[in-house]
Amino acid sequence: MKVLVSDNLSELGVQIFRDAPGIEVDVKVGLSPEELLATIPEYHGLVVRGATKVTAEVIAAADNLKVVGRAGTGLDNVDIRAASKRGIVVMNTPGGNSVTTAEHTVSMMMSLVRNIPQANASMKQGKWEKKQFSGSEIFNKVLGVVGLGKIGAIVADRAMGLGMKVIAYDPFLSVDQAKQMGVKLGSVDEVFKESDLITFHVPLTDETRGLVNAKNIAKMKNGVRIVNCSRGPVVNEEDLADAIESGKVAGAALDVYMKEPPGLTRLIQLDRVICTPHLGASTREAQDNVAIAVANQIRDYLLDGTIQNAVNAPAVSGEALENLKPYLELGQRLGLFLGALVQTGIKTVEAQYSGAVLDMELKPITTCFLTGLLTPIMMDDVNQVNAPMVAEERGILVSETKVSRSENFISLLRFKVVTQNREHVVEGTLFGKSEPRMVRYGHFRGEFDVSGELLLIHGMDKPGLIGQVGATLGNHGINISHFQFARYAPGGEALLFLTTDTKAGDDVLNDLQAVSHVVSVRRITI
Repeated sequence: MKVLVSDNLSELGVQIFRDAPGIEVDVKVGLSPEELLATIPEYHGLVVRGATKVTAEVIAAADNLKVVGRAGTGLDNVDIRAASKRGIVVMNTPGGNSVTTAEHTVSMMMSLVRNIPQANASMKQGKWEKKQFSGSEIFNKVLGVVGLGKIGAIVADRAMGLGMKVIAYDPFLSVDQAKQMGVKLGSVDEVFKESDLITFHVPLTDETRGLVNAKNIAKMKNGVRIVNCSRGPVVNEEDLADAIESGKVAGAALDVYMKEPPGLTRLIQLDRVICTPHLGASTREAQDNVAIAVANQIRDYLLDGTIQNAVNAPAVSGEALENLKPYLELGQRLGLFLGALVQTGIKTVEAQYSGAVLDMELKPITTCFLTGLLTPIMMDDVNQVNAPMVAEERGILVSETKVSRSENFISLLRFKVVTQNREHVVEGTLFGKSEPRMVRYGHFRGEFDVSGELLLIHGMDKPGLIGQVGATLGNHGINISHFQFARYAPGGEALLFLTTDTKAGDDVLNDLQAVSHVVSVRRITI
C-alpha cells in the first residue's frame, strides 16, 4: 500500500507510516494541481492539511485511492461528495487542535485590549508612547461567544478563569447544559447587544457567512472588540473596516480572512486591527497530535479496515455496510434536513424503526441521523464516529425504539427531535432498493426528495400560490427538478417542497417571501 503526504506533516506522523509493514510512504509537498493529478493514481492513501485541494478531478484520477486523511479538522479543501461516490473514506482529526486554537483566541483577546502588537512596534522604532497605548482590563467584562463547540467552550472556560462573564449563542446547546458550563445562553442578538468582546467559533454556512456585517454591528455596544479565529467569510471585511474607522468598533483581532493570503487590505492596514496568518492550529504540540492521529487512522484502515473519525462512513463491517448503506444515507439526509431547521437547544432525539429494517444493525443509522442533525452547526467537528459522544456532551438524550409494523411501507424510519420550544418529526423510507425519501415532515405527508438544493416554502392553500412561486423562480432562471405540494387541510396551512437545479440566492428568497400567501421561505443544501 502506498501513501502520499502532500502537505507539511510532523515527522512523528511520517514515521508511523515508515514503521508500518506493508506501507510505503512518499512525502511530496508543494505539488501543483497538474502534478497531483499525474501522481495520485498510484496511491492508496492521501494525507493533506489545508494546502492540497482534493477536487472532484483529483478524485476521478485516483484509480487506487481508498482513503483521504486531513491532519486537522476542516475539510473545505476535500470534495467529500465526490469521494463518497467513489467509495473513498474521508477522515479528519477532530479535537486535535482545539486547545491550541482556543489559546490563540485568548492571546488575540489579550493583545487586542492591551494594544500589545502596536506598543511592541512602537518600541522597535525607539519610541516611548506609554499614554498612546493605554489599554482596558478584561476583568468583569462580558465576553460573547458565538458557537460553543469544542473550541468555543475552551475559550469560555479560560475567559471565566480570567474573571470575565460569558454569554454565548449556540442553537444546539440546551439551557441546562450551558448552566453546567457556567455560561449564560442567549440569542445571537443578545450576544451582540450585551458583549464587550465577541469571539466567533462557527463553521461557514449560509447563516454564518457575513454574520459580522453593518446591520449586526449596529446592534453591538459602542466600543465593542471583535475576534475571529474561525472562518474568514464570517466577517464582512468592508463593513468591519467602516465600523472601526467610525469608532463604533474599538478594534478587531483576526486570524482568518475572506481570501487567504489576504494581501494588504484596507482592514488589515488599520492601526486598531491586529492580525496573524491563520496561526490558530500552528503549535508544535497541535501539529504533532494531528499528524500522529491521522497516520494511525490511515495505517489502521489500509491494513485491517478499521474506520476512525470518518466523515462519510460508519464504523461497521463491510458485509453489514452493503445492506445498511441506503438506510444510512436516508438517516443522514433526514438529520441534515432537520439540522438546518432546528433553531434552539436540542433536549431529546427519539429514533423509531419499523418493518424490515429491524433485521439490520440500527445503531449506525441513529448515528448517521445524529451526524446530519449536528453538522449544520458543528460541521467538521462531528462525524459518524463521534456523533453519539458529541450529543451526550451537549446534554442531548438519545433513544431508540422498535415497532414491528410499518404502516404502508416495508421499512420506516421515524425521528422526533424535541427542543426547548417545539417538536420536529420526520419519517423516511426507501423507494425501490436504494432511493431515500422523506414521507412525513411534521403533519405534512408526501414524497420529498431530501437531496441537493432545497426550498421549503410554508404558506396558505390559496388559488394561485403554486403558479406565483413557479413564476418567481422562472423569472430568476431557476429550474425546478422536483416538486411536492402538501397541505394540512383544504384552504389551510400548506407546504411547497422544491428541489432546484441551482442554488437560490438571497434575492430569490426575498421575492418568494413577497408572494401572496407565503408565510416563510427556507433554503437548505443537502
